[in-house]
Amino acid sequence: MKNFKNLLFSCISMSAMLISCDQEISQPNTLSEKEKTEGWQLLFDGKSLDKWHVYNQTGTNPAWVIKDGILYCDPNNQSNRGDLVSNETYQNYEFQFDWKLEKEGNSGVFINVQEKPDINATWQSGPEYQLLEDSHADFSIPQKKAGCLYTFLPQQNFVNTKTKAEWNTSRIIQKDGKVTFVLNNKITAEMDFNSDKWKSMVQQSHFKDFPEFGKNTSGKIALQDWSRGVSFRNLKIKAL
Repeated sequence: MKNFKNLLFSCISMSAMLISCDQEISQPNTLSEKEKTEGWQLLFDGKSLDKWHVYNQTGTNPAWVIKDGILYCDPNNQSNRGDLVSNETYQNYEFQFDWKLEKEGNSGVFINVQEKPDINATWQSGPEYQLLEDSHADFSIPQKKAGCLYTFLPQQNFVNTKTKAEWNTSRIIQKDGKVTFVLNNKITAEMDFNSDKWKSMVQQSHFKDFPEFGKNTSGKIALQDWSRGVSFRNLKIKAL
């Protein structure tokens, strides 16, 4: 546990330095030379979705739109909707992404998703990093604020999300089943998916009815197709 804490501190400190130093000079959806050296890989280049597909399907759909380097889920397009999932499976990694929501928006990012025909949705296997705009009615619920491990833990350090015109930056760090959520450089959730505590929490939740939920420490990453419109950019990942 001590080694993981040291690794986590290093990841957060290094990422904060990258954000403050690199973002001012780098274009969105690109990697700096330093990031390339450190092993970061882009999951979205601002032009295509060749590293993503709709859950349990073979391609994408018209609801997910790319415009001006931004990946946007259009709430007004009702054709063939669905969450986007990564083509690859990930286990030990740091995943970083920028996001923003429309007024009263609600979305999420799922991890350790198991993509199988008999699992109907991403949330039935993957725990969720909550994305929420502060004016949403759920903002008053501690376990549903942005950056939470959705419905399981209250936000660890209170963080207001930014206005509609500004981007939030989030990070998900997972190593050997121990996961940390970070929002705008503050840790908002921590959990060990191998622990008895986690298993007990799942059994006491409505997720207990889904046999694959929270049982895995590797899987795909999913972006939720939800209400009010959600935008993403700077999706990047590094193996740990």
